[in-house]
Formats: sequence, C-alpha cells, structure tokens
Amino acid sequence: MAMPMTQRMAMPGLAAPNVPLVNPVTMAKFVDALPVPPIAVPTGTRTHAAFGSRPLPFYRMPMRAFSARVHRDLPPTPQWGYAGSTPGPTIVTRRGEPVLVEWANELPTRHFLPIDHNIHGAETSKPDVRTITHVHGARVSAPNDGWPEDWYVPGKSLTALYPGDQDATTLWYHDHAMGITRLNIYAGLFGGFHVHDDDEQALGLPSGEFDIPLMLYDRLLAKSGKLYYPVSDDPEAPWVSECRGDAVLCNGKLYPYLDVEPRRYRLRLINAANTSFFNLSLSHGKPFQQIGSDQGLLAAPTDRLNIELYPAERAEVIVDFSAYAGQSVQLRHQADGIVEFRVRAKGRRDTSVVPAALRPVQRIDPSTAVQDRVLALGEQDDSGGNPMTMLLDGKMWSDPISEKPRKGTVETWTFVNVTGDAHPIHLHLVRFQVLERRPFDLFAWNARKELKFTGPSIRPAAHEAGWKDTVRCDPGMVTRIITRFDGEPGKYVWHCHYLEHEDNEMMRPYELV
Repeated sequence: MAMPMTQRMAMPGLAAPNVPLVNPVTMAKFVDALPVPPIAVPTGTRTHAAFGSRPLPFYRMPMRAFSARVHRDLPPTPQWGYAGSTPGPTIVTRRGEPVLVEWANELPTRHFLPIDHNIHGAETSKPDVRTITHVHGARVSAPNDGWPEDWYVPGKSLTALYPGDQDATTLWYHDHAMGITRLNIYAGLFGGFHVHDDDEQALGLPSGEFDIPLMLYDRLLAKSGKLYYPVSDDPEAPWVSECRGDAVLCNGKLYPYLDVEPRRYRLRLINAANTSFFNLSLSHGKPFQQIGSDQGLLAAPTDRLNIELYPAERAEVIVDFSAYAGQSVQLRHQADGIVEFRVRAKGRRDTSVVPAALRPVQRIDPSTAVQDRVLALGEQDDSGGNPMTMLLDGKMWSDPISEKPRKGTVETWTFVNVTGDAHPIHLHLVRFQVLERRPFDLFAWNARKELKFTGPSIRPAAHEAGWKDTVRCDPGMVTRIITRFDGEPGKYVWHCHYLEHEDNEMMRPYELV
C-alpha cells in the first residue's frame, strides 16, 4: 500500500509566487469577443466490433501545445489543448448514434507545471507527460471510460467508443491521468461533449447558434502571460490542497463579451475549475430559467436568481434577452461581471419556446435499494490541522476494492463529511438522484462511528431534483444519493472533483459485477 504523503510530519506552507502576477481588477473589461468552441467534425467513419459492419462517425482529437491570448492586453499564454485550443472542440452526438474518438497525445515530453513526485501515480519513474481522456458523465464500458492508470505518452493514442446510450445532456471531456490530472486540466485539456435526443429536440428550445456552452474556470496569470500554478514552499513536495485563481476565464478569455439578439438563448454553464465554485447571477436582477443539470433535463423549468456550481457540475439555463434590446446584461460571479452580453437593437424572429414540462424524472424508490453504503469523506492532517492526504472512507487508491455493486441493482450511498470542505463527489458510469442532506454529530462519529443526526432532513431543491453525476457534500453534513448500477461490468472510479484532492488519494476504484 502506497502512503507517500503520510511520511511528512507537517504540510508545507504556500510559497509566494516567484513571478509577478496579473491583478485582474486592473484589466480592461469586455474588450475581447467570447470564443464559441467549434463543433468537432468527423474525419471519416470506422467500424467497431460492438456494432458489426455499421459505419460509425470517427473523430480524431489531438492534444497539442499552443499559445493564445486570454486578454487583449496580455502576451499569449502557453497552454495545452485538444485540437490546439482551450476549450477543445465540442463533440455533438445524438442518442442511439455511437461515435469513435481517437484521443491522440501530441504534447511535448516535458511538463511545464510542477509535478509532485511524492503523489501516488506521479513517481519519478513515471514519464512527465501522460494523458488519458475521460468523458465526464458518459455511459460507457470500462475500457472506454478513461481509467486513470491507462495513461499513454506523447506519440501514442487511444480510440474510445461512446455508444450514445443516454438522454440528452451536457457532458464534458477532460484528462484523467493518475497523479497529474490537476496539472493537465489546469494546462487546458478539456472540452464539451453534448448529447441530443428526439424528445429534447421536439421541445422547441433554443438551438443552433442560440445554444452556447460557457466553460468557466479560474487561473493565476503571470504578467508574462504564462499560467502560474500555486506550489508549497517545499520544492521537493510542491502539492497544495487547493488551487484557486483570481482570473475567471470563460471559453478561454478573461472578461469576454458576446453580441446577442433580443431573444432566448440556451446557455450551458460548465464549471471546469480545479477547486473553485462559482456563484452566478445576471445583472438587472434577472433570473435564469434552469432547464437542466448534470445528466439532462429537469422535469420542469425553475427560476433561479443565483446558480452555484461546484467543480464539474453543469446547469443548462434559458436567458431571454428580448426585454434588453440595445442594452447589456452581465453574467456575474459573486458581484463581479465576468461575461457581458451585448443585446442588439433588433434580431430575427424567435420561434423557440420553453415548455412548462420538459422531461419526466422518475424517482428511484429507496425501498428498492439492496445496500446502503456509508462512506466517510476525510483527510489525514498534520499536527497543525493542515491536510496532507485526502481520503475516501479512510482508504488509499491502492487498497483493495471495497465497493462492488451488482449490475442492475439499486444502492444508496451515504457520504459522511468529517472535513471542513464541501467536496463535489463524482461517480463514473452512472447517474444518480440526491435524496437528502442532514447534519450529524461529528463527535459521535469520530468516537464510535455512530451516525447521530442533529437536525431534520433537507430535501433537494428543484434544480437538484433531476439526474446528477456530481454532488456537493457539505461539511458537517451527511449527503445521501441513490442510483441504479446499470452498465457493463468492469472497474470504474468515484472521487472528489476538487482536482488537488483527487490527485492525492481522494479517488477510489469500484467494480460493477
């Protein structure tokens, strides 16, 4: 069992940046147009044994180093991206239409961000640069899911099959290489993956150029334009437990603007940050109409003045700009404008609608669960209470697999958060429903592993009452989810989507049997 981090007596402090950093507050706002990632185009067709002689769309997605300006007044920023951009091209598919994607590693052989070789999976014996792509939220077989230890080096590639056996939803793809996921995603290795289906497209929601992904993430930027990734003050152990930037980027730009028509738009909000959450609102006190969450449409639209997204969470919203012709509307994080929508005086006729009913969400009956797994979210701290290693149920990645759900069965998973952080927990392969959150007695748990509740059950709000694949687990709370383990048997993972935590042991395998 590998436990490299626990050998330390104390967690190093955060080092002061060794380069001058940009203060985003001083930057001119809304001077760059918002890039909309291009739709990926198949390079041809291929066959796959699972579908006989049927020709399947084939995409090739090379990972490359590139430089691009994130702001008009900054030098180009060296980054890594799929097809040489961050975010990469959006892959758009339909239910029942399988696709093949070749994820090709064409990156340099040296990493430009600081690797901590003490972390399991990132030892000095491993190559600096290695990747494996995971389509977050995709229903796929284990060999196509992006197992963290199935990484490959520059010059190699892997072709994965995505069968399209799921409802319309907003997914995203990103690197998942063991021990360096946080660095590869910070470098820019992510993009969108949208699934449509007949029922969703029959609703009449805004589509085409009026359906726009907004991938949000924060960074620290040097005045030279380079990305700065925070490190500890121990050069031999640079890992830090959080990575929070002060520059919020959207689709690769800092403070971008988008010209829009006075009509409805469908915006796909995606949190692609390492650790930060976003508290989003619109100026003028305008509400969002949320129509979807991680795994597809809600049962009905719900109006929300604020949308809080933790890492990897998604929210599909409708924003109607028709009342703001000739004006501007800002998307804000906290109180700060991060994207400006400039509404034209006139536009084309809007034929889109937002139906009162979207898609039925059949609730899973907890009485059908064959097992309730009680799983602690914890950490190993130094004498000063600083986290050295993040853990799921007290186990390391390399410990024997303890979660082995049977195919087709329903289980509830009860997450007991004994840390001071809210952890976004993600299960691969499956979609789930949030049952409740409830406060508990931390002392009773620590002393006797007794789950003693100290307050009433809090049911999920309307925006969390649909299908999810990532759930926020608040500190001092028990968070319960329910899922049916459909899919192909094999090994998958579940983990915290704070990437710094995931990379330092807060990820565990599970096996569908």
